[in-house]
Amino acid sequence: MPSQTISFPTDAARRTAPPWQGPSVEQFIKSDKIEIAPALFNQDDLRRRLIITLNMTKVVQHIWEAIRFENTEHMEPVFDQDRPIRATGDMGTWYTGKPCEYTKRSHINFCVYDSTWEASEAYELDHNPAVEAWVKNDHLGFDVLYVYRGVVRKYRPAFIIRMKSGNYLVLETKGQDNEQNRTKRKFIDEWVQAVNAHRGFGQWSWDVSTDPGDIKDILARHSHAEAAKRRMSFNLTENKYKWRYAHAHCIHQN
Repeated sequence: MPSQTISFPTDAARRTAPPWQGPSVEQFIKSDKIEIAPALFNQDDLRRRLIITLNMTKVVQHIWEAIRFENTEHMEPVFDQDRPIRATGDMGTWYTGKPCEYTKRSHINFCVYDSTWEASEAYELDHNPAVEAWVKNDHLGFDVLYVYRGVVRKYRPAFIIRMKSGNYLVLETKGQDNEQNRTKRKFIDEWVQAVNAHRGFGQWSWDVSTDPGDIKDILARHSHAEAAKRRMSFNLTENKYKWRYAHAHCIHQN
């Protein structure tokens, strides 16, 4: 049976930027840019410094993100040296006690459900006319590195989808929003920009499902947005839903 290979880098991207001309951390702390609540702690200098010291990682993270995202001239993917290319066909056998179900449009024959929400979205991906193929990001090694409060972490989106247009969608399911999730979205957006700029893995986009009932609207929105874009060509392999992807990450240079 004729098939299509899906290729993509995974972890991050390199940013190239001129030397930072903005304020230093100490200058930022002494400025009026930091608001402290309750106001009582902002009126006394000792208390203010104490609160800032206890939240120093958050302050540094804020400045660092401003430098990264506002001072960038160029961004490119950096490939993993050990495993630059990975594929769904490389997944080994593994065992689980979680509920699972056969799939129709995925190269992985079973989808393991971590929640009824994921089960609902997997069913829609298997039956939605805009979807060509999909896979749950489970044991694939597709992680996007991100930094949160000074610690490098791994972000693992829920699904990777190939649309009928030939474009790709990274989909996350998230019922609540917080600072860490917003940081993840900044890094997945950066990853998508780097991969699209590379032009070697097709056209990618990302989205977040915040409710079990919004999956149809998300797929329709991306399907319509992609209809006007140039279609990408892909190599043929022996399996229609086989996925192959490059394993890469992002490094930022200021």
